[in-house]
Amino acid sequence: MTRGVSRRALLKSLGVTAGAAFTGNLFSIAPAGASGMQTVTLQLGWLASNGILGEVAAAEQGFFADEGLALDVVPGGPNVDGVASVASGRASIGSISSSPSLMLARSQGLPVKCIAAGYQQHPFTYFSLERNPVREPKDLIGKTVATNGTARILLQALLARNGISEDDVEVLVMGSDMAPLMTGQVDVVTGWKTNTSALEVLGDARVDMTLWDAGIRLYANPYYVTDRTLADHPEQVRGMLRAIARGWGWVHDNPEEAVEILVKRYPNLNRENELKTVGMVLDYSFNEATAARGWGTMTRENWQDQIGTYDRLGQFENAAPAVDDVMTLSVLDEIAAARPTFG
Repeated sequence: MTRGVSRRALLKSLGVTAGAAFTGNLFSIAPAGASGMQTVTLQLGWLASNGILGEVAAAEQGFFADEGLALDVVPGGPNVDGVASVASGRASIGSISSSPSLMLARSQGLPVKCIAAGYQQHPFTYFSLERNPVREPKDLIGKTVATNGTARILLQALLARNGISEDDVEVLVMGSDMAPLMTGQVDVVTGWKTNTSALEVLGDARVDMTLWDAGIRLYANPYYVTDRTLADHPEQVRGMLRAIARGWGWVHDNPEEAVEILVKRYPNLNRENELKTVGMVLDYSFNEATAARGWGTMTRENWQDQIGTYDRLGQFENAAPAVDDVMTLSVLDEIAAARPTFG
């Protein structure tokens, strides 16, 4: 989840020598036929899911067309480096699962910058059962936690924030399988709270402790572009984000219709599971912060706190990045009138 991108590996994959300037100047807004529309590419950091309800709704409702744009969604996955795709200019805009990925990429010299936060709180959660519950960080002491390798740093951050020694918790690196919790092999498993299909096996005895409530306050589904894109194509960036913001506002008002649009476009998704999940997705997308400052809002202070946490844990290969290199509020401010203020 928080895996960074090796600058050397990225440059090699792009066929660029280590000493060459890396500018990401291949901006992928291209003409879309006789209509005069410009095709913009959204690179995901994951497979298509309910995290792009707003985008598919915006495309269906014509919000991208209102901006003179046509949307092309490119899925990510375990073998796809979405940040590299955006940094190289192959994609116009990116959305990745967790905000630390952008901090780490920036520290490695990649010219990417966050322009909005899709989820106001991160859904990453520590799941246990009523027979042996973990409701707050201190309950982790003496427990065995199964988590995936890239999320281990999240547990380290949680423990450090709450003054708990890593020696007091046993960690097993596993995938997203819930079976070890059900069979008693481990006391806690981790995953996204929005993954309702995987969590069904835990039933009503499930106990949740979210990363956010435990004091590690990351953003999820942040949107990002390159410095060059911000400087050279500001109206297209505003247009993309304006359409996405309107799309999420439409989903807020029409959640069941939005699910129908999503599963029609991605028939591998389960309609009933998505209907169960859409309310939770909206709760992460809209809260008191968006009621006050509009969809996509984020704060410079929160980003600075994230950078400080990762710096203290020695996660940056180089110096910690400056907060103003990692994020900007300028695009959100410029499209404020289009951002829905639901809470």
